[in-house]
Amino acid sequence: MNEAGLRSQIVAVAQAIDKAGFCPSKSGNVSARFGDGLLITPSGLPYAQTAPEDLIHLSLEGMVLSGARKPSSEWPFHVEIYKARPDAQAIVHTHSPRATALSCTRRGIPAFHYMIALCGGADVRCAPYATFGTPELAANAVRALEGRKAVLLANHGVIALGGSLAGAHQIVAEVENLAGQYLEILAAGLEPAILDEAEMARVSAKFAGYGKVG
Repeated sequence: MNEAGLRSQIVAVAQAIDKAGFCPSKSGNVSARFGDGLLITPSGLPYAQTAPEDLIHLSLEGMVLSGARKPSSEWPFHVEIYKARPDAQAIVHTHSPRATALSCTRRGIPAFHYMIALCGGADVRCAPYATFGTPELAANAVRALEGRKAVLLANHGVIALGGSLAGAHQIVAEVENLAGQYLEILAAGLEPAILDEAEMARVSAKFAGYGKVG
């Protein structure tokens, strides 16, 4: 994909997560690999007003290569994830309501439903808390994402990575759906039956076989 097409796709995903209610108070951000670096959404600009030319081109060291605006304050975890995960071609970060609520309990999402496999493993972990935009948060996210494609950030929100923007978008939406279901089970005072690792491995293999995992 050329640069213009990639920029348009990033803006389209950012506007989609905003319309879904995943980005209250201009929160969240979207990026994709580009060349030896990445393109990322700007800081503080409402997504409805964001145009492709507003995106910032960063190096993997966090240096601004082009763009008149400031990059998202969360750029540190974007660059660290791309450096740690060659499979990651895109990253979507949201403050979606139900997943964020669950993150405030500092618990992850267990394999109560087979769709957890979409997120890359047998659960969605919750990374330890660190202040937004810091190297500590970036390090916590990278560790919690090991072997996974999604992570909750304690008292903060969600990160999803994918082999494409569409894949990362799909995963972050599914995390919100699963978090809502899990919260409803807990609110009812019930304990979910957890699928074992062998079953989750079978599901992951079936997903990979027909391109389910983004």
